[in-house]
Amino acid sequence: MLLAVWEIAAIAISALRDVPFPTPWQTAQRLLALVSGRTLGGHALAVHIGHSLGRWLAGVGIAVCCGIAHGLLAARFRAFAVAAGPVPRLFLLVPGLAWIPVAILVFGIGQAATIFMIAAAAFAPVALSVAAGIAGVDANLVRAARMFGTGPTALFFRVLLPAALPQVLTGLRIACGTGWRVLVAAEMVVGTGTGLGYSLIQARWNLDYLSSFACIAVICAVGFTVEAGILGRLEAATVRRWALARENV
Repeated sequence: MLLAVWEIAAIAISALRDVPFPTPWQTAQRLLALVSGRTLGGHALAVHIGHSLGRWLAGVGIAVCCGIAHGLLAARFRAFAVAAGPVPRLFLLVPGLAWIPVAILVFGIGQAATIFMIAAAAFAPVALSVAAGIAGVDANLVRAARMFGTGPTALFFRVLLPAALPQVLTGLRIACGTGWRVLVAAEMVVGTGTGLGYSLIQARWNLDYLSSFACIAVICAVGFTVEAGILGRLEAATVRRWALARENV
């Protein structure tokens, strides 16, 4: 369906505006050429994909570590929740590209600025999901654990965290999607020299719209594979397993 709409739109835009709008077949041909070894911006497509994935994993990894730490502290210590609880909500209100001035001033032009922007954008969903997940744990589970003599530390790590895992994974999916979008935009603006976003904007400046469309197709394919194909299945399996565990309690 999507390909059919794309084909019709390409024909209509080409006819109405007299511009060569890439069709799905033409984009597929260019993508095949790039996969077969044709360079893009002086590098192979695999190099651009690898560098983008590396920056994305680094940024999301930092966000996950900071977000989980913040969510755990906010859920465990009320003073911390009062003092630092609003921070993730403030981060959530800031668009990813709004961090560009901060990233450039702190890290300059390059990879570090891109990773910082990804981490800043992906931090809030993780922190909020961890805190909300722990706060929403069934009180019956907590009471049952305490009846068996579970101490505060064991209660926290063996009951509260596992119970909050489904919601944490949902936050992780959102963080990964947000980080991927910011990655592409940051590579287009900050100028890393490689990456899918950098390749897309360079192809656009060179009027190579076929390569731009091929980059968009790769961005969609990689993002969908990780977000829905991997994390989505992991989240669904965790929710099913947790539901069965609750039924057996």
